[in-house]
Amino acid sequence: MFKKIFIILPLILLLSCQSNAQKTNSEAKVQKTDAEWRKELSPTEYYVLRESGTERAFSGEYNKLYKNGVYHCKGCDTPLFKSEHKFDSGTGWPSFDTAIKGNVGYDTDKNLGYTRSEIHCNVCNGHLGHVFNDGPKKTTGKRYCVNSVSLNFHPKEKNN
Repeated sequence: MFKKIFIILPLILLLSCQSNAQKTNSEAKVQKTDAEWRKELSPTEYYVLRESGTERAFSGEYNKLYKNGVYHCKGCDTPLFKSEHKFDSGTGWPSFDTAIKGNVGYDTDKNLGYTRSEIHCNVCNGHLGHVFNDGPKKTTGKRYCVNSVSLNFHPKEKNN
């Protein structure tokens, strides 16, 4: 009896700690093979977007960028965040209080032993980061903590 518990319990714990973010999403509009993703993305981009990795804090090119424009998904170029919603959270990753409606999806992430809300691109299912409830209270109260390497910045044209 106890042997079964010692075998089954670790198996249940292991399976319950896996994220749903990178499981096959039949609703994703952009579906590519692993080989296609590896060919298109740098090793770091692949690690973050396809393997739910995280870049080092304060290492991303967009952490301190405050130009006017839109941040798009590096995997499929879907617009995700507007620069007007970006703020300096002091965490070392680009932070936004709002995502472009319908373009960012959410999954439960228990990989660190506690529950977080993982965010991904709704078009290609690329991992972006996480969203927390410690953002600016005067707006949404949300902090979308995003890996720079998962983004492409498109500056706004001066005439627009």
